[in-house]
Amino acid sequence: MLVRLTVEHQNYSFDYSFQPYSEDWFVSDVGLKMSKVMKSTQIVALDCEMVLCEDGTEGLVRVGVVDSDLKVILDKFVKPDKPVVDYRTYITGVTAEDIKNTTLSVADIQETLQPFLSEGTILVGHSLNRDLQVLKIDHPKVIDTALVFKYSNERKLRRPSLNNLCKSILGYEVRKDYVPHDCVDDAAAAMKLVLAVIEKRVDTTIKPSKEMLEVEKARLFLHKIPHNVTSEELDQLLSGKFTLDVKPAKTQRGYYCAFVVFNSSEEADQAFENVDGIQMTDSVGLPQKQVTFKRSSGSRASLYVRKMVQDE
Repeated sequence: MLVRLTVEHQNYSFDYSFQPYSEDWFVSDVGLKMSKVMKSTQIVALDCEMVLCEDGTEGLVRVGVVDSDLKVILDKFVKPDKPVVDYRTYITGVTAEDIKNTTLSVADIQETLQPFLSEGTILVGHSLNRDLQVLKIDHPKVIDTALVFKYSNERKLRRPSLNNLCKSILGYEVRKDYVPHDCVDDAAAAMKLVLAVIEKRVDTTIKPSKEMLEVEKARLFLHKIPHNVTSEELDQLLSGKFTLDVKPAKTQRGYYCAFVVFNSSEEADQAFENVDGIQMTDSVGLPQKQVTFKRSSGSRASLYVRKMVQDE
């Protein structure tokens, strides 16, 4: 059921369209029929931490995998195959020192995961497409909790975050504000959400609580960020105290996006008001601004700053 919910989501074909493949991709079960997908019962959850490389692409630096018993199958640092310009340590928790002595590559991780993929295992994750993109793996049997779960008021709120889902369904936060990600914890959280639906028949439609709305109001969304703009440059764009949660580009050398997390909705509103840009609304009516700014190199770049919730 959850695989079907994922692949039938309106955004699945875009999120999981990885072609054309380069020769270093691992593609499993090409052309597998949906009936066979539905018969798969073994599931593992995975999550990755990524850094920004010199050419604007994402580099894999850590991968975590857990099984349905929440046993850690894999937790490894990975050496990017390109020079790193931004480790995003405040998000990834990874430093240059952490990966200094590792020799593992993306190909090594593919080889480790290949037996699971060949056996028809279902992969679980939150925005799993981004992890598969950096792993260079295309696998048809996926459960993406960012697509499976939805808010009851989809026009007012976009996709639910992993943290909000865990608070609503599991009763706990994956992490506190300003604490770096941990890919093993995130993989385990996605697995717990899936098990809650399978074993406890939890509803996949979430009614946002007042607290969840406040959390969303305290965030802004930056999108269409040029691949070569660093997180340090984004730090200079907005006023106030905040943390960045960077999401990798959908395609190589493409644009990427980032969530900006403030202490309160008032701080987020003030930062949105302070940023200089052309105000408009997005396709579902959320307020946003097109912002053009001067980069540290002297060149100019533009991106969009969007609120997460419609104005009252």
